[in-house]
Order: sequence, then C-alpha cells, then structure tokens
Amino acid sequence: MIRVGSRPGPWKRGLVLAALALLLGLFMLLHAKIPNRIGNLGSLAETLLPWLGLFIPVLLAGALWRRSASAVVALLLPVMVWLNLFGGLLGDKSHPGGDLTVASHNVGAGNPDPVGTARDLAASGADLLALEEVTPQAKPLYEEGLAKAYPYHTVRGTVGLWSKLPLSDTRPVDIKLNFGQLAGTKSADFKTDSTRALRTTAATDQGPLAVYVAHLGSARVNPRAGFWTDSRDRSAQALGKAIAAEQNERVVLLGDLNGTTDDRAFADITSQLRSAHDAAGDGFGFSWPAKFPVVRIDQILVRGVEPESSWSLPATGSDHLPVAAGISW
Repeated sequence: MIRVGSRPGPWKRGLVLAALALLLGLFMLLHAKIPNRIGNLGSLAETLLPWLGLFIPVLLAGALWRRSASAVVALLLPVMVWLNLFGGLLGDKSHPGGDLTVASHNVGAGNPDPVGTARDLAASGADLLALEEVTPQAKPLYEEGLAKAYPYHTVRGTVGLWSKLPLSDTRPVDIKLNFGQLAGTKSADFKTDSTRALRTTAATDQGPLAVYVAHLGSARVNPRAGFWTDSRDRSAQALGKAIAAEQNERVVLLGDLNGTTDDRAFADITSQLRSAHDAAGDGFGFSWPAKFPVVRIDQILVRGVEPESSWSLPATGSDHLPVAAGISW
C-alpha cells in the first residue's frame, strides 16, 4: 500500500545540503584549478582557503537538523580535504632551542607610537629584526630606540634590518614597483625613497647568511576589479628571480608579502624557500589585521637553515602583528 504524505528516508532528505557539501569539498580540492582570469578569483580563494572550513559546521548543523544521512556522508569530502590542507597547522610543531632568532614587523606608516614600538621590538630578543613601512619621519626614532640592542643596521627606502651581527654587502633589490610609462621620469631620490626590498649578509658563527627584507606591492579587494594584485604579483616575480640568483646556500626572507603562501602568485618564491611557520609554528599564525587577524601576510621564509619555532609577538601601534622564528643550522 502506498502511504501518501510519508516523509522521505534519511538518504533522500537534505539533498541540497549534500550537494553543497560536495561542492565545498571540490572547491577546496581543486582550488589550484580556479582561473585567475576574472578578478584574480583563484588567488582570492587561496588567500581565504582556511576560512572555508567554517562552512563545514554550518552544513553539519543543517544535516543534523534535517536528519540527512546523505548530507552527513557528503561532508566527509570537505572535512578530509580541509584536514589534508591545514590539519598540520592545528598542532604545535615548535622545538626548543635554535641558533638564531629572526623577526619581522610592518611597523605601519601611520603608527602613532614608533618609540613604543621600537622599545617593544628591542625587548623581543631577536638577533635579526626586519622592519617595513619605515617612514622618513619615523626612521630616526627607530634608529634611536633600537641602537642599544642592535649595534648594526641598514635601511633602504622604507625597509630596514637591525642586527646584533655584523652586516655587509648590502644593496637594494629592484622588485619592479617603479613600473609603467612614468617610471623613467622619476628622479633617483624618489626611487631611493621608494625602495621596498634589500639584501644583506649577516656574519654568523656558522658562516654568512643572506638576508632579504621585502615589502611587496599592495593587494586590494575591489567590487569592480575583484582581487587587484598587479603590483604585488609583479614584485613577487622580481623577488623570486633575485632569490634564484642568490649564491649563498643559507637564505632568510623577512617581510610583508601582502599575501599568504597558499597563493599561487608566490610560486616563484615558495618553490625556493619554505615557510618557517608551516614547518615549526603553532596554529595558523595570522598576522593581519592586528586587532582581529584573519590572514598571515607577514612571512619568514628560509633556505639552508632549519626552522625550530615560529610565533607572533604582541601587538604594537601597527595594524600588523610582528612575527618571529627560531632557526638552527
């Protein structure tokens, strides 16, 4: 006998939820296949990739409410994909010790308290301290505030490195931010002031260490243009070429890359260097914005040395959190 009006079974309920779960899993699984032709959608998806996991408990709640066995089973796909991508970041991979502590901080051009920021950073104990967005007005304040802890320092344009170790062979790195038809008309003083990357050599007990400090071009989310990353992507490619030409086997890159290492735009860099936080961090290590961090765009990447630990330092007057790492030989 046919029972009119009977409820569908648990495998037939919540089919829309099951479809959404499968789409979510496939979106994360195939993120590298998402094209960048329209508004850099692929790069935007990769930047926000960890946060897609928030849809999983929402869909699970819907599946339980609908008592849908099909939706629950379908959720296994996004769960497994997310864990494969980011499960390794859930635990603490740090180890005690380390031969050298390095740190990086975008101090913020609008930082209202550069003196306090310098004081906090000096207390961090880092052997190498990279700063980005050092304005001409704030530069003498950082130099004075860090002089006692760091006898050596170098500044090129808006980026600098303060060091407890002697520095040599310092030079700016052209990351192609002076680009376009007007680039050739800009004065030498302007180009010097707008330098946003440098390379230097730190003399360690274990030998020379090549240190790069970089602040890549900006990235913006625009309702019309989508995820605008032209200057950032161009500077990432230029920096990747500079690192590829580096003769020193031991390299540390410190800086604000204005993007996450999951973003395909950094393939030229991440194919040569590895993230200290991915290797030896605790959690996701989000660094921006400082009040409620949602992405890690401040990076410490290395080659030829072993990351032992990686962490974020307390907030300063900047809209970025400082990041630090311990490395060994």
